[in-house]
Amino acid sequence: MEPIVGSTVRDLSSSRVGVVMAREGPFLQLRPLGGGREWDAGPDRVQLLTHAEVLSARVAELNARSRKALGIGG
Repeated sequence: MEPIVGSTVRDLSSSRVGVVMAREGPFLQLRPLGGGREWDAGPDRVQLLTHAEVLSARVAELNARSRKALGIGG
């Protein structure tokens, strides 16, 4: 099943998680969960995430943001 705009996927090339923002030519444009610069990924190199995986990825993103705001962690 091909991801549609708004789907949350894992880019298997980089292990990054992103939201499908658009399709440009043969590529999907993905944006990180916490916002930021989009990147291109081949539709054959992404995996749709389950609801549990999306929740886990969002919690990890929020935790990373909190650590950065507090100035702790790497």
